[in-house]
Amino acid sequence: MTLNKKWLLSLTLALFIALLTACGNDEGSGGDSNNEEAKQEESSENSESSQEGESSQEGEGSEQPQMPEPDLEGVPEVVATVNDEEIKKEEFTQTYKSQFQQAAMQSQMSGQEVDQEKLKKQTAEGLVGQELLVQEANERDLKASEEEVNETLTSLAEQNGLKSKDEFLSKLEEQGMKEDEVMSQVKTQVKVDKLLAEENGDLEPTEEEIKKAYDDAKAQQEEAGGEQQIPPYEEAKSTLKQQLTQQKEAQAYQELVKKLREDADVKVNL
Repeated sequence: MTLNKKWLLSLTLALFIALLTACGNDEGSGGDSNNEEAKQEESSENSESSQEGESSQEGEGSEQPQMPEPDLEGVPEVVATVNDEEIKKEEFTQTYKSQFQQAAMQSQMSGQEVDQEKLKKQTAEGLVGQELLVQEANERDLKASEEEVNETLTSLAEQNGLKSKDEFLSKLEEQGMKEDEVMSQVKTQVKVDKLLAEENGDLEPTEEEIKKAYDDAKAQQEEAGGEQQIPPYEEAKSTLKQQLTQQKEAQAYQELVKKLREDADVKVNL
């Protein structure tokens, strides 16, 4: 488990960058994204078996392609300012390295080189959007109760395959994050979540939306003639619900950031 020390809960940032990257491909293709988890699992399995086959068939002199390195040359000390609040190079660098690692892994599978200039701009825009939300949540004086913070920590622990929030905090401490730093960032995330809910209401998908996503994914799978069978609806329902919720959150995030930015003083120095 590796987490960004500067910004523990960059879930909204990750969603925003993913939305920026995929917005041109996802329009009108909800079924593809709804079946993403199954595709990722299948891709992972195929990748592993392919690598095993290649290692046995290729000669001893063959080499695995090296992972590219993030290019951080020329990044300014202040990457952006948002209403006089500075986003510094250190914060950008830590976030960019995490985003680049994910992009580099995807590029190895697809064979396409990472467009680092584009990714840098997307990362900077994500950090700007994140800062706008934090400022707005503080402006509205939104609060995070102890119970809400504990619920969020428990949820994060489960997402990272850990048994409790205490184990989660312990793992973060091993990475050099103090508990008060973690608690402060979790409180901020809870307030941002409240802001999104205040603006958009309930983002949880309806039964009808989940069923439609399932039917679309099943139809696409049948049309593609893939060997992998889609599980029964009741088994897939939980995963589909989570994916649809994330899509709605990403869209709500993007729309609110766009709205806040209209009245904000933002300068990006990349």
